[in-house]
Amino acid sequence: MLLIVENDVHCPAGLYAELLKSWAVPHGWWRPYAGEPLPPLGELQATIVLGGAMGVGDEAEYPFLRAEKQFLKDCLAHELPCFGICLGGQLLAEVLGAPVHSRRHGEHGCSRVSLTAAGQSDPLLRGLPDPFPTFHWHNDSFEIPAGAVHLAFTPACAGQAFRFGSAWGVQFHPEVDEAIVEVWRRRVQGDVAVVEDFRRHWPELQAGGARLLANFLQIAGLVPFFR
Repeated sequence: MLLIVENDVHCPAGLYAELLKSWAVPHGWWRPYAGEPLPPLGELQATIVLGGAMGVGDEAEYPFLRAEKQFLKDCLAHELPCFGICLGGQLLAEVLGAPVHSRRHGEHGCSRVSLTAAGQSDPLLRGLPDPFPTFHWHNDSFEIPAGAVHLAFTPACAGQAFRFGSAWGVQFHPEVDEAIVEVWRRRVQGDVAVVEDFRRHWPELQAGGARLLANFLQIAGLVPFFR
């Protein structure tokens, strides 16, 4: 089973939830902010950890982050395939010992991410153009952990993606859809141009996000369920 970790009610799986359902991929949810119990690690084949408005150091306000960090450490120890998105990538970077900076190298809106030489042959990023289009919505940023492979960058934020064993952390959002982007814009009273630009780029954003998910399912051995 694929476990989706949702950290924030305003940061759901969006496109990925739709694709997993349409592709008939066995999956479940862990919403630690709602007090849900974590499924036994032995029942899982892989995990995707989503974003959230909190920072990695906000454990006092969001105590569930402690349990989530331990979960990620357990995933790494057992070599469970892991895909951390935005906050998920930042949490993964932190448990690997890398600094995560508050309000540094933030990005908001559609942009293109460039691949490093290692990223061009990475199994998660396979099939993406270089640079590839995606969507950003982050204020914080991670550094690449020691021993990890640096996979992608933008001029504004060098740490866009890394791989450590069978775990990947990314700073961008391949899982969002227009409804999520609109919610985020409204919560910060942002410019409607952000949503309009997302809508214009949706076909290529959708294709890139689906490619990343399909690649991760293949890595996790869930290919027999992929259609």
